[in-house]
Amino acid sequence: MKSFVSGKKINQGYYKSFQPNLINKDWTIDDMTVINLLSKADRQLGRLDTFSQYVNIDLFISMHIVKEATQSTKIEGTQTNMEEAFLQKEDLALDKRDDWEEVHNYIHAMKTAVNELENLPISSRLIKKTHKTLISGVRGEHKLPGEYRKSQNWIGGATINDATFVPPVHTSVDELMSDLEKFANDDFNVLPDLLKIAIIHYQFETIHPFLDGNGRIGRLLIPIYLVSKGILKQPILYLSDFFEKHRSLYYDNLMRVRTHNDLTQWFKFFLTGVIETAKIGVETFDGILKLQKDLEEKLLTHKGNTDDARKIISSLYENPITDAQKVEKVIEKSYGSAYKQIAILENLKIIREITGLQRGKIYVFDDYLKLFKK
Repeated sequence: MKSFVSGKKINQGYYKSFQPNLINKDWTIDDMTVINLLSKADRQLGRLDTFSQYVNIDLFISMHIVKEATQSTKIEGTQTNMEEAFLQKEDLALDKRDDWEEVHNYIHAMKTAVNELENLPISSRLIKKTHKTLISGVRGEHKLPGEYRKSQNWIGGATINDATFVPPVHTSVDELMSDLEKFANDDFNVLPDLLKIAIIHYQFETIHPFLDGNGRIGRLLIPIYLVSKGILKQPILYLSDFFEKHRSLYYDNLMRVRTHNDLTQWFKFFLTGVIETAKIGVETFDGILKLQKDLEEKLLTHKGNTDDARKIISSLYENPITDAQKVEKVIEKSYGSAYKQIAILENLKIIREITGLQRGKIYVFDDYLKLFKK
């Protein structure tokens, strides 16, 4: 690590771009602090993956993805929260719909990428396909969805002359991304996977291969890589929440690799994020198990059949926002029966009405949603 050199600045006439060195090579880790953090991160990831097997992960995975989508897009400036993400587009004010669409594109991109792992490795083809899903039909849709850039871009500053960072010239993007792809799929490279994905994320953000959406794709790569390597069975570890909470440190540590060749500090920050995020994930799953027990006790206090109420609750684990029409479909009964079941769940304080309207009422599964908002 002491001999690591991130790259160099190249004079392009009236500006200088940063040309990163290739990463597909042998690495030697000699910092005991990094090795210690790596050990802790591996243990926490193992706990998270094991704990996830105690719950029906297919029910709860949508909540994890929505949380990641709202936090990752928030870093880019959107303001959609988790409750709004679960609403229908037409239920939102007009000025919130663009942000909602970006969040839903992110959700779709994540699900598509995970599904594509059955057929594709981490590769330019997968990354481009995911990028096309991410920015098609939203702000940035005119910036070559699914294609690497064919011009110079920059980060920060009104012009390239006062930019915070200028990525490599576009003519080197294909070579750099090919190198990243080889590194991601080199199973003979003995570097631990958590350090590999830390390097991949850094290198991707440094290359900045697209005209728009680089931050979101770079963050998507983390859970996708962990699933592709079998470290996690489902994409249940998302670092965007950690990056958002420590946004300045996130950008500073990435930049420090480029300016001071300090990859060690980036490793420490990244692994700390994995440890903290995995711990929160375990707490969330533990909270879900306790909530399920509490709900069962509440249902037992109701004098009458609760089969339909249980069906509704099961649907709320996938989407904690509901209304009479959704309930009607879930229980496959009349509109009146749907409202009767809603009244039961309201009286048991399992759901809460959030609009205050007489018509078009919307209900939220509060206690469940709060588990993902800690």
